[in-house]
Amino acid sequence: MGARIDLVVAADGRARCGWAGDDPEYRRYHDEEWGRELRGDRALFEKLSLEAFQSGLSWITVLKRREGFRAAFAGFEPEAVAAFDETDADRLMNDVGIIRNRAKISATIANAQVIAPWVRDEPGALDALIWSHAPAHRAARPRSLGELPATTPESIELARALKARGLRFVGPTTAYALMQSAGLVDDHLDGCWRADSAVAEG
Repeated sequence: MGARIDLVVAADGRARCGWAGDDPEYRRYHDEEWGRELRGDRALFEKLSLEAFQSGLSWITVLKRREGFRAAFAGFEPEAVAAFDETDADRLMNDVGIIRNRAKISATIANAQVIAPWVRDEPGALDALIWSHAPAHRAARPRSLGELPATTPESIELARALKARGLRFVGPTTAYALMQSAGLVDDHLDGCWRADSAVAEG
C-alpha cells in the first residue's frame, strides 16, 4: 500500500506518478514522453531550453506554452535561433505565448550560438555528449516522489560538461530534469502503469 501513496488513478483506471495530476496534457506528457528515450541534436536542444525556462516554475507552466515556444524559437532549430539578435530578444519579451524572462531568452539564443556551429561540424555531438552521461546501471525504481533526487553525480557531471562547452542555465538540477524527461533515467514510480509497461517492453 505504501508503494502507491504517491500515485494517482485517473478515470481510465491507470495508476500514474502523482505529479501527473488530472490535467490531460500533463497525463499525456507523463504517458508518452517523460522517461522515454529522446535522441537528436534539435530535439535535445529544445528540451534543454524548455528545462531552463522551467527553472523556478512548474513544468506544466512550460508544457502549456510549448507550441508558443516552438513558434517563437523557430522550432528550436539551432541555426535559426543562433541568428537571433537583440531585436528578436525584444520581440520575445513581448510574446505572450512564452515565459518572458530576459535572462532565459538571452541564454537560449547564446546556447544556440554555441550549439549551431558545433553540431554543424559534428552532427549528433550534442546528443552524444548528453547521452554519454546516462547512468551505467539502472537505479532501483523509486517507490515515492520523495525518493526522486534533484541531482545525481551524473547530472553534476553533465552540467559541468555543458558549461564547459559554453552553455548557460544548465545547472545540475536542470541537467537532471533533462535526464528524466529525455529518458536517460526512468523515474516512473513503482506501481505506475508506465513503469510496468517499461518492464514489459524491456
